[in-house]
Order: sequence, then C-alpha cells, then structure tokens
Amino acid sequence: MKTLRALLPCSLLLFSSLPALRAAPADSHISAVTVYADRAVVTRIATVDLAAGEQAVAFERLPAALLDQSLQVSGRGTAAATILDVNTQTAYIDFVPNARVQELEDQIRGLQKQQRTLDDRAQILNEQREFVKRMLQSATGSVIYPLGADAAHGGGTAARPTLDEWQKLYVYSEDTLGKIATEQQSLDSQREDVKGKQAALEQQLNELRGAGGKSYKTVTVRLAATTPGRLEVALRYAVPGASWAPSYDARLRVAERAVELAYFGLVRNGTGEDWNDIALTLSTARPNLGGGAPELRPWIVDVMRPRPAVLSEAMDERRATMKAAKAEGQVQAFNLAAGAPAMGELEEKDAGMLVAMVETGATSATFKVPVTVTLAANNTVQKVPIATAKLAANLQYQATPKMMETAFLSAYAFNNSEYPLLAGLMNTFLDDTFIASSRLKTVMPGEKFELQLGADEGIAIKRKLVNRFGEDTGLVSKGRRVTYEYLVTLTNNKKTAERVVFKEPVPVSRHEKIVVTLLAPAESAVGTKENPKEVTREEDGKLVWRLDLKPGEKREIPLKFSVEYPADLNVAGLE
Repeated sequence: MKTLRALLPCSLLLFSSLPALRAAPADSHISAVTVYADRAVVTRIATVDLAAGEQAVAFERLPAALLDQSLQVSGRGTAAATILDVNTQTAYIDFVPNARVQELEDQIRGLQKQQRTLDDRAQILNEQREFVKRMLQSATGSVIYPLGADAAHGGGTAARPTLDEWQKLYVYSEDTLGKIATEQQSLDSQREDVKGKQAALEQQLNELRGAGGKSYKTVTVRLAATTPGRLEVALRYAVPGASWAPSYDARLRVAERAVELAYFGLVRNGTGEDWNDIALTLSTARPNLGGGAPELRPWIVDVMRPRPAVLSEAMDERRATMKAAKAEGQVQAFNLAAGAPAMGELEEKDAGMLVAMVETGATSATFKVPVTVTLAANNTVQKVPIATAKLAANLQYQATPKMMETAFLSAYAFNNSEYPLLAGLMNTFLDDTFIASSRLKTVMPGEKFELQLGADEGIAIKRKLVNRFGEDTGLVSKGRRVTYEYLVTLTNNKKTAERVVFKEPVPVSRHEKIVVTLLAPAESAVGTKENPKEVTREEDGKLVWRLDLKPGEKREIPLKFSVEYPADLNVAGLE
C-alpha cells in the first residue's frame, strides 16, 4: 500500500489572471462551518484523482462576498503533490428564461387580462348606479315651466307622479341598486383573488430570475503531482452573512432545589450557500475587533488656528489612507487569529454525545455541535443544542412592601460547568410552567448568577401605617417633630422553610438642621455591610431584613422613626 503523504497548508498567492493551464471543475461539498458573531469560515472538500504533472482544480459558484484574504488550502491523500498557487476570479451569470419562467409569465399575463375585465365591469356598474340615482333625483324634484304655458305646450307646472307610480319607481330602483351592490361585492372578491394569485406567481418568477445577473467567485488551485493518486483538497474561506447568538432555557426544580439549564445557539445562515449535513462549530471569537487594542493618541489642547486649504486637503487624504490601512490590518488580523486550523486527518466524533465539545483558548471558546446540522441559506434562525447542566440553587424571596405587597422568588446558582454562559435571551420555567423571558448576563465558569422567577403568593406580605403624628418641640427655639410607625407582617404559607429578604426606606437628611432618628428597630440591632445582622442598613438609608421563616410561621416587623426640624424651615419629602 502507498504511504499517505500529508500536505502542509499553502501560503496563498493571489494572481490577477488565471494560469494557462485549464482547470477541471471540482465536485465539492461543504463539510464543516465555524460560525462567529458576524461571519462564518466554511470548509469545502473536493476529492480529485491526480496524474503526474501540473493540473488545476476549480471550485466554482462560490459566494461573491467571499473574503479573498481568508483563503486557505490544504490537502491529504495518496498522491505526492504540491500546492503551487491559488487564484480567485469573479464570474457573472446571465439570466436565460426557461420553460417554467415562460409558463409563469403567460399565467401572469392571463391574470392581468382578467383583472382588466373585472375593472371594466366594475366601472359599468358604477355608471349604472349613478344613472339610477339621477333618475330618482329627477323624478322626485319639482319641475317648473314658464308662466302661461301648460305641460304639453311648454307652460305650467308638471304633474307629479301618482302614488302607484311612486311605488313602482322605488321598487325598480331598490331592485336595480340591490343587484348592482351584489355584483359589486362579487367583483371585489374576484379582484382580490386574482390579485393574490398574481402576487404569488410574481414571487415565484422573481425567485427563478434571482440568478439573473448574479456574480459568483471561482477559486482555482494549481497543483503539481510527482506521483499519481487521490488527493482530498480542503478549501477554507470566510464569508459574511452568518451569525449566532446564545439562548437559554432555565427550569427551576423546586423540590430538588436545582436549576436545569439548557444552552442553545441561535444560528443564522445568510451566506448564499446551503449547509447540508455539516459539522457545525460556534466560536466566541470576535474577529471584527482586530488583533489588538487601539492606540490612544495624545489629547492636545491648543489655540485654534485656521488651516490653509492645501493643508486641509492633504490632511483629509492622509486620514483616508490611514483608515484604509487600518481596515486592511483588521482583515489580516482576522486571517491570523481567527482563521480555521490547517486540515489534518478528519477526526471521528461520538454520535451519542448530547452536548457540544467546548475548547477554551487564550481569548475565546468554541463549541463543537456533536451532530451534523443542516441550515438553508434563507436567513431563518435555527436553534441548535450546545449543553445541558444541572446546578444547585439557593432560593430566596425578595420584596419591597412599600411599592408592592408581593414576594418575588429568585434562585441563585453557580456555573459549575466548563461552559462560559454568554449574554443572551433566557426563558425561565418554574417546574413545567413558563414564567418569563429575560436576559442573562455573561457568566464564566465558577461565577454566581440569579434567576428571577416571578411572584409567589405562598409568601403573604402586608404593610400598614400604624401611626403618624406631629408635635412641637423646644421652649426657646420652636421645632417640629413628625413620627412615623409602620408594621410589616410576613406569613410563610408554604410547607418548606423559606428565606425572605425585604427592604424598607428610612428618610435620609440632606440638611444639618433636619434630624432623622430611628426608633424601631433599635440602632444597636442594626448591622452594617461589614457586620451583618438580621436587619442591615445600606448606604442609601434603606433597611434590609433577612428572615428565615419556618412553615406556617408569621412574623410582625415594626418600623418606627422620627424627623425633627425647625418650625420655620420648609421641609420637602415628608409624607
């Protein structure tokens, strides 16, 4: 048996014209695609039988938006061959009508003729209706003739119709106008039907004509073989029009105190090429940002001086040149940092895998979908699975009784998987009940994140104003004191012990003569961030209670404080 000889990927040499050697069209197919946030890197495979000597292989009808700088070619097989160069050319395909196009055009012309016939009939009906209306108006109006003449000789007043003539006239007009209205309704329905059929046929015709005038690219690979044999040529190229975004289904299992997290990728293919049964990889790399951080220029402040016109034009030209160079540098950075790796021997994947294989690099991560995927190039979004994980969750109820007497359930979990959870849409379920849609922030492995699961009536909360009274203070200098007293009642109606965290506001003074005094709970019972207790004061003056309630337990939490200020001071913010 012949020893397999691997070919290293060639460095691309792009020429302005094709070599004289005639290229044989390659029977190729897309085998793998790596999708980024704004583009895709496609791997196209062609197997060719090489004879000794030079020959060329052409990959035809590739997307016109293909990035020439991203081309990579490699090969592996029994033939000892060398990749000499790679050439790209743009080809235009003229539209040639076929039998189906001719048939659609004939059908559309027939519908247009039918539409004109219906429009003409509608016009006739409108004229008939106007004639009947004029006849009624003429019959019911008074006609006055000149004095001294009778009706027969041009004088006097015309005799009005008799009652019997009136009845016959109205029966005739009602019958005629009714028939006209009925036929007009039928015509409107027919015209809508014809219009719909015509629109459907025109859409089909536009799709068939879509190839007309389209441009494609042809990539020609020139090879030199020293010994004949079979060679598998892999062509890789980047093309815009594709993207992917993360999506999640988070399902809280209350009895297990766990979150079942399903990780998906929403993939879109608008490249112009269908991806049929391909190995799909999703990458978190961002090649559009370039290879390094942008340079920070000095911030110069100086006296403004008018620029000469010649200097202004030169500066504008220089900026345009620098902008073009920067754009070219970004493309080159993508080729070096985000290009697909050189093709070696194809690795077989386990068909039974249920999650994607994750590979974490220095600057990005990739997810290899374990099953083949088919995505049509119609820009529709397809949901592909990436991973599933079961995470332990700590449940906690949160409430702000002053705003709403309702407890909201939250679950806190740690990402103990090896997958980075990128920012994306998340559908949240409580057991098998859909709760809400929200967005998940980026969560790296080992980080904590929160799931907000909505209101739960199992925790009852009531808040009421017990007392509010004002009094005068001071003997010499008159003052005023207003005291507030609230009572918050929490009841755990669930069969499990639950933690409830709720917040209550306490006024914060912005003036030295306005003094706020907390009466209940006592200042000694209030903790801080460094020394937390059951109730803790936050920096903005809010008090936060963290209570562990047993099943069926009821707690009453008093809140009492006073606000004291000079009587002649007009204080804002008091309730």
